[in-house]
This record gives sequence, C-alpha cells and structure tokens, in this order.
Amino acid sequence: MRFVILLLILLTGMLPQASAQQQSASKPSGGFKVVTVVRNLHHPWSVAFLPDSSFLITERRGRMLLFKNDGVTRVIKGLPAIRAERESGLLDVVTDPDFRKNRTIYFAYTANGPDGLLMGTEIAKAVLDGTTLKNMKVIFRAEPKTSELTHFGSRFLFARDGTLFITIGDHGQYPNPVKSHNAQNPSNTIGTIIRLNRDGTIPKDNPFVGKRGYRPEIYTYGNRNPQGIARDPGTGTIWFHEHGPKGGDELNILKAGANYGWPAVTYGINYDGTVITDRRTAPGIEPPVTYWTPCIAPSGMMIYDGRAFPQWKGNMFIGSLVERHLRRVVLQGNRVTGQQVLLKGLGERIRDVRTGPDGFIYVLTDSPNGRLLRLEPR
Repeated sequence: MRFVILLLILLTGMLPQASAQQQSASKPSGGFKVVTVVRNLHHPWSVAFLPDSSFLITERRGRMLLFKNDGVTRVIKGLPAIRAERESGLLDVVTDPDFRKNRTIYFAYTANGPDGLLMGTEIAKAVLDGTTLKNMKVIFRAEPKTSELTHFGSRFLFARDGTLFITIGDHGQYPNPVKSHNAQNPSNTIGTIIRLNRDGTIPKDNPFVGKRGYRPEIYTYGNRNPQGIARDPGTGTIWFHEHGPKGGDELNILKAGANYGWPAVTYGINYDGTVITDRRTAPGIEPPVTYWTPCIAPSGMMIYDGRAFPQWKGNMFIGSLVERHLRRVVLQGNRVTGQQVLLKGLGERIRDVRTGPDGFIYVLTDSPNGRLLRLEPR
C-alpha cells in the first residue's frame, strides 16, 4: 500500500498542475509579485486565453493542454502528426477573433514532408469542441521543406481587418553563400512574414500579388527567425522582433513588401566568429528600430494595454531566452526611449508573454519543468 501511495504521488507530480486555491507567490519585486499559475510544463511555447477564463498551453513536444479553474489538466485530442525535435514541434496557438461563435483556433507546428525526411512549418485551423479538435484544415505549408531543425518562427497576429500575419523563420539555412539564401528569394516562403485570410486564401491587397517571382502570401521577406509580433493598441503600428546570429537581434516595424535584409545585411556574425557580411545597411533594406548585441534571444511579445499596471500602459514586453529575463521596452511613437530588465532573478528562459483578460501579465518559462507565471501588482 505504501508503494502504491508513493507511486501516485510521483505520477501526480509529473503532470502540469493549476489551482486557483493553491497558487504560489514569490516575494514582491519592483511593485509586483510573481504567482505560479501552472507548473510541470514540458517546454511550453504559447498560451491562449479563452472567453470562459480557461486557457490553452502548447508544449513543444506535441501536446496542447486545456486548463480551467478547477485544477484539472485536460489534454486536447485531434492534433495532426507533429515532428518534435530540437526547436521543432508544436508552437504558437491563437483563438479566432470570432471564437465565441465559431470555437476556432489556429496553431503552428512542424511536420514531415512526403518523404518522411525533410520537414517544415505548417499552420492549421480547427474547431475546439470540448477537449477535441474537429474539422481541422491545414491552411499553409512553408516551402521548401528542410533537413534543419531550427528557426521556425511561428508567431501569429490578427490584423484589425481580420487577416492573419504568420512569422516564418529561415529554417536554419546557413547564411553563406548570401546570394543563394532562401530568405532573399521571395519565390519561396522561407524567412518571411506571410499574410492570409482566415480560411487560408490570399488577400488581394498583399504587396506581391500578381508580381512575377514572388509568392503572393509574402508580406515581408529577408527575415531570419521572428518569434514575436504585436500591434500597438494606441497607434496601430505592428512591431516584430527576430533572432540574429551571434549578435544582432532586431526590433522592427512591419511594413508591407519590405526586405529586412537577412543575411545580406546583419549586425551579427557567425557563431564560429567568422563574418557573414560587412554590411549593416544597404539600399532597399529596411533597418531595425533597435538591435541587441550581445543577443538576448527574443521570444514572445506584447504591448501592454491592461489596467493592472497603468504605469506600463503602451510599453512593450519581450521574453529573453539566452539572457533569461523579461524585457520592458518603452516606446514613444516609433522610437525606443528606454529598456528595463525584469525577472532576472528567476534565472529562467522566457518563451512567451501575454496580457491576460484580467489585465495581469502572463509569462511562460521554457524548460522541462516550465511554468506559467502571473505578474500582479504588489
């Protein structure tokens, strides 16, 4: 009997846990406290809030979890075949703007091609019926497929007109030779930000529709690995960031048809110390608003518009993987006027950051024992 009880305790400890009655708070810091909402998550990647106060969390290994206010972890059934290896797996998830009516979600994942060897980013939509996905439809497949297991981008943003922006990384293609890099070849969708209608069709006003040699889905190209995109609620400006190589993480403003330069221009170098290019700018290349060297490895992004932290209204928040902190970026129009490092003491990789429907700030930590954290005013 003692063995059975011990086994049950061990098994329970391995499952993600959430409880409104049993959440733990750290010591207050800088005017806020940090509350653990869910623990024991395996490399969580994204969180999406639902209208009934429940929320979804994706784990990179290929699980989608539903949490309600009862402490029970529910595993979502009906996901497609997912290849989860290194940086690949189940990635971003968002709800449809009309979710209350259609119960539709969108999610990004990596999947094998027909040969079972090459793989790449795919985007699907499905109806969330209880804990089951129904009527799933793949609305986009990045091309070409690749043997690399890194740089999949995969962040979503719905525009005000209801179209969907999706970031697509360069799938880890080595930057040399620069001229043959897929991110500078708009006849494919690698290293781009694309824009689709919600049914997967292509908006007629996309910048390259009807232009020879360009894929019509493309909204921008020359992107390395953008893992954060957000719209400023005050100005309507859409911002995104992307990983640089060794140095040169970028914060950019989204502009239709723009070429963001990778790898023809960059503020970084190869990981072995060799030079990618000596150019930081070039004619026809959209420069970053700011960049980070050394890298912070940005992931996740939101611009705060809640009520819990009025002093932070209009500030941008970005997760840092390599520097293990949450970065607050102060904006004035289209300029960055200040930055602050938060949560450094946690020592955890920050994968995602969102404003919750309650106005609090929610953060996902990226580890085999990841957590969903909530920042509350002290």
